[in-house]
This record gives sequence, structure tokens and C-alpha cells, in this order.
Amino acid sequence: MNALEFDNVSFAYEEGGFRIEKLNFSVEEGELVAVLGHNGSGKSTLARLANGILTADGGTVRVFGDQLCDENLYDIRRRVGVVFQNPDNQNVASVVEDDVAFGAENIGLPREEIGRRIDFALNAVGMEAFRGATVARLSGGQKQRIAIAGVLALKPDIMILDESTAMLDPRGRREIIDVVLRLNREEKMTVLMITHYPEEALLCDRAIVMNRGEIVMQGTPAEIFERHEELITFNLDLPRIGKLCKALQAGGMSVRDTLDIQTLAEDIAKELTCGS
Repeated sequence: MNALEFDNVSFAYEEGGFRIEKLNFSVEEGELVAVLGHNGSGKSTLARLANGILTADGGTVRVFGDQLCDENLYDIRRRVGVVFQNPDNQNVASVVEDDVAFGAENIGLPREEIGRRIDFALNAVGMEAFRGATVARLSGGQKQRIAIAGVLALKPDIMILDESTAMLDPRGRREIIDVVLRLNREEKMTVLMITHYPEEALLCDRAIVMNRGEIVMQGTPAEIFERHEELITFNLDLPRIGKLCKALQAGGMSVRDTLDIQTLAEDIAKELTCGS
């Protein structure tokens, strides 16, 4: 079953300029999909259209088969949670457990259920020990975990991460990606990961590439990165392992183009053995 579906969706900002025209794609239930694109390609607009923050000018957005409209907007937003780029813009309370509880309280859940959801969400992101901590004193990666926990407390069926690792250092990015992968694998949560990091796309089941409000590529990460020359025209590049393959080839080493570290290691070992 499709968890999320865009059918000929169009949108234009009132001030003119950028617009999306006839966007068509779907995400299956339980799938982990990356959305790649340079700044201004339409990635964040897509995220906001998916849960009704923005309203499409034309076409249809469906969540588990239900068409997004004014009448069911409240329910759709409970089913589609969005985590944005800057955690400081999402944290609303000074204490961690109060921050995580905010969304659940706003939808009127009983106190006992809110407590259970705080426990579930903090456990899911590995922040149980910080329940009573001051949010302002947390690291960037920890704040982003709390932002994710706040969305998880709503128990959404779909989580959209809109450049959620962009402001973090490498360690913080790794922490967040580990959380997302675990939620997708263990909780069977459908995840749409909007990112400009090609390494993050490698971890996904499928990748979508956007450029100037259009989807210009779709496929597995391997299929997408095989089209390296085309990616460059969209201001995108290979992940680090792909660049390493190209550099080794340029230096005269016969290694295959691969996105698998084990395959690359075997090729390098073979080359070194033959050359010794």
C-alpha cells in the first residue's frame, strides 16, 4: 500500500518565481526514501505539501489512500510528522520531557497515555537519561533527537526529515541517521529523508532527485549514482566512496565503480597483491 502519494501536484508561492508543476511520486508503507536536490530544488516545499503545511494549487496528495483536504487536515498531520532542519526552532519547552509531551498534550491525550508516549519516544531516540535535562544545555545532535522524540510522541505513520542533519557535525548526523534507520527497521515507520548528503541516500531503499520543482530521477541509490555525469548538471555529486573510486581509477588502479565498501576493499587488495 502507498503510504504517501502525489498525483499531478502543483504549487506556486504567492510572490512568484519558484513553482512545482505536476509532481508525481509515491512512497510505499515501510519504505525509506531519500529526496535529493540542491538548495531551491523544491525539497522542503514537498515536505510541507505532504502534511498540509502548504496547500497544493492543483493535483492530489494522498496519505494511506485518503486525500488531504481541509476536513481531514488535523488527522493527516497526526499521521505525517515533520522534523525540520534547526532543532532550536522546534524545541518549545525548557525541560526535555515537557518538550516531548507538547504535541501529545495539544491533541488532548489522557495524562497516562502522554506519559507512556514520552517513555516510548525517549527510548526510541536513546535519550531516556535526559528526561529531566534542560533542553538549552544539550548538544545539537541531542536537541535534534528531542525534536524527533516530540514527533514520535504523536506516533505518526510517516516521518519526514527535512534536512534534519544539515546543521549538525558528523557525529551528530550519525546519531540521527542511526535513530531513523532503527525506527524504520524496528517500528516499520515510513520515512522520507530530505537531504543534500549523498552518503545518507546510500542508506535508503530508493532515491528521488529534484531540480527546479521537478522530479528528474527516481531509482535505487545505485541506479541514481551510476548517472554521475547527469547528477553534476543538477549540482549534485557522488558520495565519498564513489569519489574515491574515481580518484583511484585516475591514479591508474583498476577498481570497479562501486558504492559498497567491501567490494572496493577487495579490488584494492587485489591490485596491491598483483603489484607486489
